[in-house]
Amino acid sequence: QMPHGRMPLPSFWKMVEDTLQQSGAQLRTFCQTFETVTPSPVTQPLNPAEERKVLSLVSKHGPDKLYQVTSNISGSKDLDLTLQRGQIVALLQSVDTKGNTSRWLVDAGGPRGFVPAGKLQPY
Repeated sequence: QMPHGRMPLPSFWKMVEDTLQQSGAQLRTFCQTFETVTPSPVTQPLNPAEERKVLSLVSKHGPDKLYQVTSNISGSKDLDLTLQRGQIVALLQSVDTKGNTSRWLVDAGGPRGFVPAGKLQPY
């Protein structure tokens, strides 16, 4: 019933290929626009208490394990942490107890728990 249903097979595949190339070009343009329009998260300044906590986390876990929270996190499950944007945490495991890599176990300078990996950036 569709117009391309009666097309010769080589013409049909050419139409499909052209459509995919056009869609790919549109997707690349969208991605480039998105990357230039969306600002990357900015490192937040720390207050003195937070600086002491960071120094403690560095001494316990090393500087390469530190991450900064990019937006507020409200813990909704058992063992989830509630954190504010800009807080510094240390990565303990990049997976939860069920093997989910989108929830990370972190040390928040006292409490330890899980947070969404997508809301953390290396510090």
